[in-house]
Amino acid sequence: QFLYFIAMSSSNAPSKRFFTANEVREHCSEDDAWVSARGKVLDLTGLIAKYRGTLTQPLVRVAGSDISHWFDANTGDLKKCVDDETGLETYAQPFGRFVHVPTLRADTTVDATYELPWWMDPTFVIGELTKKSRKVRIINTLNGHETMLEVCSEETLQEILNRYLAINAHAASYTWKRIDTETRVLDMAKTLDENGIGDESDEFEALGLPADFYIPAVHLYFNDDLTVG
Repeated sequence: QFLYFIAMSSSNAPSKRFFTANEVREHCSEDDAWVSARGKVLDLTGLIAKYRGTLTQPLVRVAGSDISHWFDANTGDLKKCVDDETGLETYAQPFGRFVHVPTLRADTTVDATYELPWWMDPTFVIGELTKKSRKVRIINTLNGHETMLEVCSEETLQEILNRYLAINAHAASYTWKRIDTETRVLDMAKTLDENGIGDESDEFEALGLPADFYIPAVHLYFNDDLTVG
């Protein structure tokens, strides 16, 4: 079942391993539809394009959201129920029948050419939903420019750098450092937490303070080259 698969790439799959809930929410239309379920992020855009019509409307309706509640926690399959009219067991369908859900009566128009239903097909999985997102300030010491990024707690500094490339194409031309009691070079293969930059947002909220009361900063020092990420 798909919840156990490591993300398998398709030709247009993003290179990220993890996504924030806000990133999933951005893909909320018929022509750009992502969902998250059981910790995975799925791109259903191609599926919806292939079957566009009545059977895709329930998927369009939930595009950009988490549908983990559709699934049985023990089996990983869709939850099941008893159909009122036939008394037969079927999949629960909160917004009506959708793609790859079998009919209870014989229907020759149903597509039976797929090997796995989309919710069990790992090719739709493009990454994992972060267990917790966090914010970090990126300060460019060359020009004083400061950017705040929402990142995934599981991401390494290199993966955060990849996010930052959209803001600064020369991000790889900088040494990433942290200024604590002294300035230290950060390990780009480790996460923020592994680099000793903890996330204190939960502690702030427990004290009745805003989660972003303090957002830690990483300082970028220019290396005198123009490497383009």
